[in-house]
Amino acid sequence: MYLYLETDGKVYTVRRGGQLTLPRVGDPIPFPYEILYELPWGDEGVALGAPRLGRHPTDWITKDEVPSRGDVAPILREAVYRTLPRAVAEGIVERGDEVLLVKASRGLTAGRWSLPGGFLAFGEPPEEAVRREVEEELRVGCTVGELLGVRAKVGEHTSLHWLIFFFAVELHGEPRPDPDEIAEARFFPKRKAATALADGAMAAFLRDRYRL
Repeated sequence: MYLYLETDGKVYTVRRGGQLTLPRVGDPIPFPYEILYELPWGDEGVALGAPRLGRHPTDWITKDEVPSRGDVAPILREAVYRTLPRAVAEGIVERGDEVLLVKASRGLTAGRWSLPGGFLAFGEPPEEAVRREVEEELRVGCTVGELLGVRAKVGEHTSLHWLIFFFAVELHGEPRPDPDEIAEARFFPKRKAATALADGAMAAFLRDRYRL
């Protein structure tokens, strides 16, 4: 298993076969570290660890250098790419004692209940992202209200680091789901909505919000 050690945007590497690459678990490492996650990346898997250092490692490669260098091993490129956080913004649309869920037609949540929303585009604020996504998915205008919370998780299926922004959203009419994106939109009682959600972090957020 490879070992990915990063701090302040710097990555510890070794040179093997003429390429910069990741060390392996069990290799001699000149500082202590703690393994946080074991992730199914590459042909051997990657253990993601936190180094314990007394000073900033100025001699380590900066992760932003990795894509442009020609002497980098594929596993190092993949580890840098996969450790970049993904950000999504989700809408909490309430109607009395109910909350709106959607079932996607495609993508990571195809066939599963989720909250309306999706990925942030490059340079896009989270509140703009949730407005755009809700209006695209439900084909109705909306007003984005307060930020209700932010959650982080390592995805069960993707093993990626996700940041989830939850916003209060008010629809300006009834949902008319775009079938290319959304197979079904339905208001659920709040308790049942938390149970129906496929994503554990979203479900936990609703349970916290509604004190379930």
